[in-house]
Amino acid sequence: MMDNGMMDNMKNTNRKTFAPALLALMLAALALLPLPALARGSETNISPDSVVATVDGIPITEEELAFAAEDMAQDLRSIPPAEQRALLTRVLIDMKLLANAARALNLNEGELFERRLRYLEERALRRAYFVSQINETISRQDVMAAYETFAASQVPEEELRARHILLASLEDAQVVRQELDAGRDFAELAREKSTGPSGPNGGDLGFFGRGRMVKEFEDAVFSMEVGEISDPVQTQFGWHIIKLEERRQSKPPAFEQVADQIRQQLLVDRFDQTVERLKSSAVIEITDPGIRAVLEQAPGAN
Repeated sequence: MMDNGMMDNMKNTNRKTFAPALLALMLAALALLPLPALARGSETNISPDSVVATVDGIPITEEELAFAAEDMAQDLRSIPPAEQRALLTRVLIDMKLLANAARALNLNEGELFERRLRYLEERALRRAYFVSQINETISRQDVMAAYETFAASQVPEEELRARHILLASLEDAQVVRQELDAGRDFAELAREKSTGPSGPNGGDLGFFGRGRMVKEFEDAVFSMEVGEISDPVQTQFGWHIIKLEERRQSKPPAFEQVADQIRQQLLVDRFDQTVERLKSSAVIEITDPGIRAVLEQAPGAN
């Protein structure tokens, strides 16, 4: 049993999903992983033209590593930073080997190849526009102003800090309750006898508000006084002895905790606004009836 399993009733608010927003998040992921994010040991101020490898005399540069990092932003998240440059170099070596082999077969000629180039050019232009006209237009001041609005909208809620000792049976819980009545330290007993993962930490569950714990546990702990120890409380996880440590009113999270999420939302909003502005002066016709039907039913469709 895991203590955080008791938090299956956690409230999720202001969760909205829009197709344009998903596209904006994808673009943001591409835009926000520049070359400095790649570990380069103690080296600094490396030129984009610095060569990291060659393939048949053709150089692979730091700039190309940055381009590859943009394309592989999602994949790189699972790679340790110290290994990212080596992985990207290997990818670029493979790419140049295959590209050279393709040129030897004249695969860089013909109408199909030209069409691919046009698509890749438009993808590169899309990213360039996103970086210069959307991403780079959002300042730290913009993020701080949005944070102040967010913080002002937060309504304080009561939060509790509690400890608990989780036991397999009522009999075990009653024995522990008797030991506590005899003067045993709660945290010490939690470390000795609790079957939950918070046991090694003295049963400390930290601060939580309503809706975070299963109902039986919540009903019990919110009815207690600070310093009070409960009788055994049964939940789906077993039997709990609870000690209420502290009550407080919640505060908005610190700016540093949510700045990235707020900036991401500003990116989403500005992307949506930009796309709508461009659409307003464009002539767009969906000729495929199946695609048109799906798009007309999508959230946010005009």
